[in-house]
Amino acid sequence: MTASKPRRSPKPQERQRDPERTRRLILEAAGAEFAAKGYAGARIAAIAARAGVNQQLISYYFDGKEGLYRAMSEGWGQRQSELLTPELPLSEQVRRFALETLANRDGVRLVAWSGLEYDGPDTDPDHAPRTQRLSGTVEQIAALKAEGRLPEWVDPACLTVLLMAAAMAPVTLPHVVDGLTGTDGDSPEFVRQYADQLARLIEHLGPEQPEQH
Repeated sequence: MTASKPRRSPKPQERQRDPERTRRLILEAAGAEFAAKGYAGARIAAIAARAGVNQQLISYYFDGKEGLYRAMSEGWGQRQSELLTPELPLSEQVRRFALETLANRDGVRLVAWSGLEYDGPDTDPDHAPRTQRLSGTVEQIAALKAEGRLPEWVDPACLTVLLMAAAMAPVTLPHVVDGLTGTDGDSPEFVRQYADQLARLIEHLGPEQPEQH
């Protein structure tokens, strides 16, 4: 009987790289699964199959479906923070958010799905972090209004919702885009034109103009 060879211990760099690679594969697979089916419809088994990993690894790294969703939301939240930096003009922030349709369509779909499935804060894993992120935009709009650079009738919270919904329209209303323009909502040409139109609309509203004395 031939003696089995001793198992080789992984090198330090392998021990470090494998968990990072596994986490990345799971997050990429989760992004596709959540974007396609939403939180309620997504299945851990399907995510594991997409990632090509053992289903138990999802529990090990993310503590199950909700933890995985939170990790996805944190990643999208970080991306939003990079896009919506306060030093940028409001028009440029919205332009960047609309263009994110091209760079991260799954992330935008994830936000849209979370709205369609919303049944109160207790069922929304990303409720508090998302509210905190978007409150920065509300504060920025309120400051513009206080400086006289936006009309008095503007409600900062309502305008934030309006701009976010408008920026997501190529993802949430592709059938309307196709019907009115004959173009796919994810067409790079349309998305760039649409993002430019949104930015110009905001500029026309007034926030980019210097304060009048």
